[in-house]
Amino acid sequence: MSIRRVALVWLLGAMAPSLAWADNPLIVEAALDREVAAPLLDAFEAAHPHIQLTFRDRSTLEVDARVADADDPPDVVISSAMPWQMSRVNEGYAQRLDSPAAQAWPEWAKWRDEVFGFTFEPIVMAYRLDLSRHMMPPKTHADMHTLLTQHRETLRDKVTTYSPSRSGVGYSLFQQDARYTTRFWDLVTAMGAADTNLEANTRSMLEGLSEGRYWLGYNLLGSYAMVWAQSHPEVIVQVPQDYSLVMMRMAFIHRDAPHPAAARAFLDFLLGREGQRVIAGETPLFSVRSDVVGPYTAQRLRDQVGERLYPIPLNASLLAFVDPSRRTAFMDRWQREFRRLSQPAPAQGAAITEPRIDKSPKR
Repeated sequence: MSIRRVALVWLLGAMAPSLAWADNPLIVEAALDREVAAPLLDAFEAAHPHIQLTFRDRSTLEVDARVADADDPPDVVISSAMPWQMSRVNEGYAQRLDSPAAQAWPEWAKWRDEVFGFTFEPIVMAYRLDLSRHMMPPKTHADMHTLLTQHRETLRDKVTTYSPSRSGVGYSLFQQDARYTTRFWDLVTAMGAADTNLEANTRSMLEGLSEGRYWLGYNLLGSYAMVWAQSHPEVIVQVPQDYSLVMMRMAFIHRDAPHPAAARAFLDFLLGREGQRVIAGETPLFSVRSDVVGPYTAQRLRDQVGERLYPIPLNASLLAFVDPSRRTAFMDRWQREFRRLSQPAPAQGAAITEPRIDKSPKR
């Protein structure tokens, strides 16, 4: 064999891994704002230049619907609506990830090595800086209830929170609130009495706060709120001091992923040291791994907030929250309590519609 042929054979062998990835697409369906995730996505693309990433930012309920699309399944599914993600995995829509990163991932942040929580995001309140001219801003859930009852007329139509019927993550957060405080339904009644505006996503709440339409927001995603506040000094973010829920973005590889190798590379990057380092240092999504440092890590958040952090458990208990009968019962009570002091009860058999819902299809 000639020297030239030997060199060609060696070159082709060395290029084989790159050729295997050449023009390999990757489709990610995600309930995750691209603006927030940009440093993470950029880092992945830099590490895997031969994978063509298509990142589709949708609402939690839209992402859930895409999981069941048999004609055009995604490669990777990411969502903050934890019960919906767990339900899809339980239905068999995920495939197992067998890799060192998956095996080393904390048990409390994964389920059956099929779905992984790769962020650690606090749920916060937010308010306009000038709210203090009218009242003491809230620091706890009890403060929120007190303000809504004692300053109802001042706050009328100026408070915002999630719509539990149009947002999967919003519904999940209210379900968790109901677990941790016996006054939750009193708070829902107070919000309804103050004509609270129900939005479908955190961005709409933040835009309303910056524009002055809203003065006070409840149960916002801390990651989005913190990014917003950096460029909008009129918005103040408050991590509740009595307890703070923590939500994890859950990611899994679709069982019918058309590009499984690229999907595995993406999940390994999210769980790996480099991906978690980017999350900790360049995004407010808060990393899970304990061996990375930065302003946004789970350990740093625990150090700051202490035992008042209540992470939503990533386990089979989440399935109860999407049980149809339980969801119907919860939404019926939500409607009843939200309307208790705001308007007369509808006639028996009359259709009940949720007031003040933002119709935009976002989270």
